[in-house]
Amino acid sequence: MAREIKKTNPNLIALIKNLRKQSYDEEVAIWKEVAIKLEKSCRSQAEVSLGHINKNTADGETIVVPGKVLSDGNLDHKVTVAALGFTKNAEAKLAKAGCEAISIAKLAEDNPKGSNVKIML
Repeated sequence: MAREIKKTNPNLIALIKNLRKQSYDEEVAIWKEVAIKLEKSCRSQAEVSLGHINKNTADGETIVVPGKVLSDGNLDHKVTVAALGFTKNAEAKLAKAGCEAISIAKLAEDNPKGSNVKIML
């Protein structure tokens, strides 16, 4: 029996279902893990600052944040960040640093195997 999703946002529900299906179809665990993190309550979802991303990534890496990216700190190298949401200031800082800010669904579509993707909490 499938796990019951207790979310009310239809877009988030569809994203979780698609990530679980893709995890099963491609036989990779990363998308299932992201779906599990997204199923948590909003209070438990990740909030990651740009400073934390800068400190824990290298140039050219791809990360996924199952939550929101906050604008605290700066980036001094280019990374690709996929997240459920971005603050406006975080998007501006990412663009200024030459980084790419995309949705989790777009990343899952572009990289179905999830190769070279880190989950950041």
